[in-house]
Amino acid sequence: MTAPRVSDALQRKLDTLPEGPGVYLWKDAGGEILYVGKAKRLRNRVRSYFAADFDTSPKNQLLQRLIADVETIVVPDEPQSLILENNLIKEYRPRFNVRLKDDKSYPSIAVTMGEPFPRVLVTRRRDIPGARYFGPYTDVGQLRKTLAIIRRLYTVRSCADDLPRERRERPCLDYYIGRCKAPCMGWQDIADYRQMVEDVLDFLEGRTQDVRSRVREAMQAASVREDYERAKELRDALRWLDRLDEPASVEIMGTGDADAVGYARDGDDAVGVLIRVRDGAVLGREHRFLEGLEEEADGAVLAAFLVRYYVPVEGRAKRLVIPFPPDDWDALRELLPDTDWNIPQRGTAHRWLELADQNARHLLESLRIESFETEERSEDPVYALGRDLGMSVVPRSLVCVDISHNQGRDTVGSLVWFEAGRPRKSEYRKFKIQGLGQQDDFAAIQEVLTRYLTRRRDEQLPMPDLIVIDGGKGQLNAALEVTGSLGLGGIPMVSLAKREEEVFLPGQSESLRLSRRSPSLRLLQRARDEAHRFGLAYNRKRRTQRTITSELLNIPGVGPTRRRLLLERFGSLAGVKSASVSELATVPGFSTRLAEQVLSHLHAAT
Repeated sequence: MTAPRVSDALQRKLDTLPEGPGVYLWKDAGGEILYVGKAKRLRNRVRSYFAADFDTSPKNQLLQRLIADVETIVVPDEPQSLILENNLIKEYRPRFNVRLKDDKSYPSIAVTMGEPFPRVLVTRRRDIPGARYFGPYTDVGQLRKTLAIIRRLYTVRSCADDLPRERRERPCLDYYIGRCKAPCMGWQDIADYRQMVEDVLDFLEGRTQDVRSRVREAMQAASVREDYERAKELRDALRWLDRLDEPASVEIMGTGDADAVGYARDGDDAVGVLIRVRDGAVLGREHRFLEGLEEEADGAVLAAFLVRYYVPVEGRAKRLVIPFPPDDWDALRELLPDTDWNIPQRGTAHRWLELADQNARHLLESLRIESFETEERSEDPVYALGRDLGMSVVPRSLVCVDISHNQGRDTVGSLVWFEAGRPRKSEYRKFKIQGLGQQDDFAAIQEVLTRYLTRRRDEQLPMPDLIVIDGGKGQLNAALEVTGSLGLGGIPMVSLAKREEEVFLPGQSESLRLSRRSPSLRLLQRARDEAHRFGLAYNRKRRTQRTITSELLNIPGVGPTRRRLLLERFGSLAGVKSASVSELATVPGFSTRLAEQVLSHLHAAT
């Protein structure tokens, strides 16, 4: 591949790039940021985009064509480049970067530790000075349950007063119903209040055993001093804690604390899962879907999940369990210097990882099913296909051509007609093609289309709205020669390459990459798979007939009726061979002598 042309203005910037670590931002002609990347050496990395040996994936080719300008930001070291890259991607959401789906849509619990009398808030922001955050919570029900337990156990204030500078003349309703001790009146000092907040933090971090011990001690102390009302409240709080732990108690998986990261991917879709394990018990699951993956490697996607989701999380465990090494692992470990990274192969940590991966696979499958059902309900696949292919008419009818080979003997072309997205049984066609080599698919495609389209033209039958060829660019070009020679060049045509599910269109050098969940791609896949299945079924039938012909037809005294009776009784040629003389003799029309002749002939032929 030759290097793309670079404008003079951009070339001047490329010639003066800094050498050290940093972040680069590719921009288009309108100044829109296309991609944000990081580098240990900015000069080498940025200039590599225009080298002749640069990765020629369709994504990178498109990015190269759109690039008009570059901006670079120098940072002290590689870990700082990870953080800056993350912040810029969140800010600009470039189209060519891996992104966390719905990154800002989930709520978190914030404990405002920057205030003398901290509050517990639900927020989608992460810019409260001094606050500690827990979450985000993808399950709103779990969030509400957590808040309800905090309010039952602790007398954390709910007001927004600027304490201790502001004072009230009288306490609010929370004081009278036992939900607050009125620090706004000076009736609870800072030390006592913040000790309570430390318990709240322990609870949010999953250390419920410590919280339970302190609640039990407080209950016994209240009972000793005959404060039975308070003792009853604390007893009820203990029961709440027991209920909280009931679901987790069935998932005790060893001992200790850990965060286990699960990962699952299908094409352009991926999900990262965080399982929190505290004291050996699984306390919760959080997840993020990722988009914009395209040709990104799994290591890069996992690194994006860790940097953009896990690194900012509060209350991390010291031990982190991951499925495989992420990209930029050294820089990530510098961002989390107190974390013990593990890629377990066996033992308890491996069980945690398996659980996280299982959850990731389940969530990804749910996303695909939900997305596909939504798209199927909202849009007819034929309309979606016409739009995605840029057609001027809706492809209500299409034919798909597939070529298959039978052990080097026969080349068979199969063709299936689809009407409104469904195969029409009256339009299944097979074409046995003689005189072609095993690999001559191009000539086979041309013969199938010539015979089929000529018949439809001569009989004045309607032509399909779209022709789909199973194969790549070469197969498509071979088919286009046929429609051109027949004067049918106006029929739209595409090919579908199975390996990467790329769609090739006439006159376009690059393939069209449709989403794995799109109705358009699913319709093309269904047509291709049905034509392929039909061709394989025909070849399988031919092989069976050839085997039977070569052995059963040559047995003296066994005609069509007896052959049919043998196959009906024993199911296959192998079944006949494995039968005994007495079993064969029970078939109508067979004597013991004839049965012996049949078996003698079959065994002599093998």
